Amino acid sequence: MFKKITTAWALHRRAAMIVALIVLIIYPFLFSNQYLVTVATLGGVYSILAMSLNLISGYMGITSLGHAAFWGVGAYTAALLSTKLGWPFLLTLLAACIVSLIFGVLLGLPTLRLSGRYLTIVTLAFCEIIKTVETNWRSLTNGASGIVGIPKPEIFGYTFSSPKQIYFMVLVLCAITYILISRLMDSRLGRGITAVRDDYIAAQAMGIKDSRYKIMAFVISAALAGVAGGFYAHYMSFISPLNFSFDYSTLILSMIIIGGLGNLTGSVIGALLLTILPEALRPIMEWRQVIYGALLVVVILCKPTGILGNVNLKHIRQRVLFDRKKENEGKKDEEGEVKA
Repeated sequence: MFKKITTAWALHRRAAMIVALIVLIIYPFLFSNQYLVTVATLGGVYSILAMSLNLISGYMGITSLGHAAFWGVGAYTAALLSTKLGWPFLLTLLAACIVSLIFGVLLGLPTLRLSGRYLTIVTLAFCEIIKTVETNWRSLTNGASGIVGIPKPEIFGYTFSSPKQIYFMVLVLCAITYILISRLMDSRLGRGITAVRDDYIAAQAMGIKDSRYKIMAFVISAALAGVAGGFYAHYMSFISPLNFSFDYSTLILSMIIIGGLGNLTGSVIGALLLTILPEALRPIMEWRQVIYGALLVVVILCKPTGILGNVNLKHIRQRVLFDRKKENEGKKDEEGEVKA
């Protein structure tokens, strides 16, 4: 059943994308309840974070437990610039992207020469360090009390305050992130990233410097997480260190593992699934975590590579079209022999 679905999807990928886009556009009009739109908006924020993490954990093969730190850096950058200096939304979003990028460089340059569990531990430590700074630097971040009164997104004098407006804004950011990473992975840089992940020794033999590609992927991923953080700060109007703890790093990593490593669509599916599922189980509070954990275990046991892990729609389409071509050629040969 799953194979039939992926085959049909691969053959009609453009049509499927158009249908999905239409559904996402009309969603806030079909479900006008403010709560449902808010959940979808948070799902969009997590989708950006999941896609950006998938760039380094899925495509590059680096397990990172510090992604929430870059999210927090972007959020605090936007919050401080808007509340203390009065910067407009677009500038704070750009600043959040740049500052997170700088932190990605500062972390990536000395540590990406490590590999495996050692690099994972370093990213975990980085997440805890950033959280500690956010908590204890009270003169700047207001400590555990967080930052309040962050203005809603405003572009050219127009304030995006309603849930529908915010939803469409995050939808645009998700689309930009998806297109950006898709184009990146289809480029020479993306092929280099994949080569380093699959066999870095062979990649080095071909003249591909693995450290350069690792740093570039890491920096781009951090910058995108910063954008998500900047938007999140303006959307929530309040942030605190608890919003960007290690627990959120593991949550984002769980999203891409369940959705499928190295698959952008899987990242979005995993993010939406792990955003909606806890909310759907909210009526049974005492059993929510049990059912939530059990469902995650079932998904991982039944599909260890994730829902869309190891699913390459481009290759599936090429294989199906090639098989059809061979089948048609075989039929023509049979018809020719019969006529002869």
